Amino acid sequence: AINVLETEKEYKVELAAPGMTKDDFNVRIDEDNNLVISMEKKTENKEEKKDGRYLRREFSYSKFQQTMILPDNVDKEKIAASVEHGVLNIELPKLSEEEVKKPNRQIEVK
Repeated sequence: AINVLETEKEYKVELAAPGMTKDDFNVRIDEDNNLVISMEKKTENKEEKKDGRYLRREFSYSKFQQTMILPDNVDKEKIAASVEHGVLNIELPKLSEEEVKKPNRQIEVK
């Protein structure tokens, strides 16, 4: 489950991830300037009976990927992510109105 919250200064993305740690996540900006959130978790549980007659193994594998198109007013250089209490939090600061309205650079034609 993903929540996206917009405030005056930033966007916040919250992703429910119970049992996951920061090492299970990969958060990046792709070549199209989209935010890509991926998660991969592998676990292996073993249960052995004392007399050694059998071994039971359970494998668990979880994989998740979400791609989000970022608004033009996100400061891509200042994006931050953290995991706390089973929730991945991504902060996407907004550019100021002046930065968004920066005039385009004129390129001289020679």
